[in-house]
Amino acid sequence: VQLQASGGGLVQTGGSLRLSCAASGRMVRNLVIAWFRQTPGKEREFVAAVRRSSTTHYSASVKGRFTISGDNAKNTVDLQMNTLKPEDTAVYYCAADSQIILSSISNPDQYDYWGQGTLVTVSS
Repeated sequence: VQLQASGGGLVQTGGSLRLSCAASGRMVRNLVIAWFRQTPGKEREFVAAVRRSSTTHYSASVKGRFTISGDNAKNTVDLQMNTLKPEDTAVYYCAADSQIILSSISNPDQYDYWGQGTLVTVSS
């Protein structure tokens, strides 16, 4: 599986961005795909995940502001980010695996496939 993340950029506080993770080699409907983010000196942090293009999971810090969704026709998983805050500033990565139990879905070590990061900067 190869993943290509895109959509990062600079936005003001309260603004929106949409990230996209394009998958090749496997269909997203057969995968667990997640978004993680990382800032310098910190561990990679779970943001959201979608399982088999249906069931979604969010971290408490983004729930209600971010929406993850799978597009089977395009074979992508998007992350719509609304009401952005400066603390959302990070490099965002998409990750995938074929099978992850629910209790481990936020653990980056469980994912075998990673895309390159895309930088999101939220100015105050």
